[in-house]
Amino acid sequence: MKRLLLAIAAIASIAFGSYAQKTQLYVSYGGYTQMDATDCHDDWSHVNNAWGAINAGIDFRILPQLRIGPSYTFSSCTTKGEHHSNIAYHAILFNLKYDYYRNSIVRLYAHGGVGAVISHMMPRHDDAYNKSYFAYQIVPLGAEAAISRSVALFGELGFGAQGLLQVGLKFNI
Repeated sequence: MKRLLLAIAAIASIAFGSYAQKTQLYVSYGGYTQMDATDCHDDWSHVNNAWGAINAGIDFRILPQLRIGPSYTFSSCTTKGEHHSNIAYHAILFNLKYDYYRNSIVRLYAHGGVGAVISHMMPRHDDAYNKSYFAYQIVPLGAEAAISRSVALFGELGFGAQGLLQVGLKFNI
């Protein structure tokens, strides 16, 4: 039984090894996030909309049309009124991206992600505390255009912790 499991592991690593080496790093800006649209601020009142979100992540190609990987998102906002306070949002997602069209320059894909948003609440006259919420990202339309062999521009239209409209750069490593 041990030999059979080792043989299966060896075959899987050979089969998927060449795809797993194709890795992409990305950074992006996303506007109007899940944190603005849903109550990720512990029912605080008079909360301003966040300025958007900065996203960073890494994708590992596991099959010719499938990529997976983690991402991190940061955003923040303030409250209005005499008790002006701050909220910082930290989102960690596990992402899945599926390419449904691809040529040598352009790639169209769908993207889904799930994870957690940690809201770091910083009330003006009290101790800071954290609240966690379910985070997601749903993107039916993502497009990537290669600038060179190692750099690409991308844009995504969807909704979630990373933003309604997301634009950025991808780097092949």
